Amino acid sequence: MVYFVLTTASRRVIGPMPFPNASNCATRNQALRRICPLSFKQKLLMSRIRKAVFPVAGLGTRFLPATKAIPKEMLPVVDRPVIQHVVDEARAAGIEHFVFVTGRNKGAIEDHFDLSYELDRTLKDRDRASELAALARDLPAAGTTSFTRQQEPLGLGHAIWCARYIISDEPFAVVLPDMLHHGKVPCLKSMIDAYEEHQGNMIAVYEVPDEETHRYGIVDVEGGNKASLPIRGMVEKPKQGTAPSNLAISGRYILSPSIFPILENQPRGAGGEIQLTDAMVTLQKSEPFFAHVFDGQVHDTGTKMGFLTANLAYALDHEEFGGELRSVLRGLL
Repeated sequence: MVYFVLTTASRRVIGPMPFPNASNCATRNQALRRICPLSFKQKLLMSRIRKAVFPVAGLGTRFLPATKAIPKEMLPVVDRPVIQHVVDEARAAGIEHFVFVTGRNKGAIEDHFDLSYELDRTLKDRDRASELAALARDLPAAGTTSFTRQQEPLGLGHAIWCARYIISDEPFAVVLPDMLHHGKVPCLKSMIDAYEEHQGNMIAVYEVPDEETHRYGIVDVEGGNKASLPIRGMVEKPKQGTAPSNLAISGRYILSPSIFPILENQPRGAGGEIQLTDAMVTLQKSEPFFAHVFDGQVHDTGTKMGFLTANLAYALDHEEFGGELRSVLRGLL
């Protein structure tokens, strides 16, 4: 039996009580946690995913002249901008803090997630209650959004690193707005569920044609039929015919904050940029990674064909005019 001093100032002793085993330490009360504290890694693994990073600093040059004055993330897919679709996905997954890594000329994104007094006033005066309600539903709660700048276009890894002080020491999600995931269950929601089961870094993947693997980051996985598979390796845009699989990274990640010091010292990779994939390869030497196979369609709205396809897919699934659009398309074809 041992006695425990819980108040240093008074040196008051309470006890005796058995020394707790490490196996049941996580379920003891707060006093026991002081005696047998969880390690940093244990705390990390038990942490809930509360924050998501949205890299939105890209110039959108593939969509010029449409993106000359409008951020590409504000281009609409049906009746909602691309960025709203991915924020909706994050909210459905339980994300509480939305971190946007922006650049110059991206002020429209901040405005979109803010109150618009003049618009609200006009809608109210005109009795447009349904539109007012829709705007209110999409508005994040006060204090749940953060915006930070990526001052130089140094790649995705650098953009994630720019959010390091906002994320701090929590595991976090990364959501690439260009990649819309269209399925029955939101991609990030199913990833967080898998994270809670596997307690490791997660990367969303989807199958692509073998002849297109050179365009994507590709993962090499251990065999199996499960939705989440251990990752053996990763490669960014492998040469045609050399990819270890046809599972492409689809722009959704759950990462440990251990990625930040790696990114800080990461040499520039492909395109002279700091590549997130390169940093994950380094992190994989000390922490497990899992590939989460998304059950649904993935649309790369960063390409013109992907943007058009996303609009068609979301519009055909829209309860208001999906049926009418099918008739229109049949007439056009």
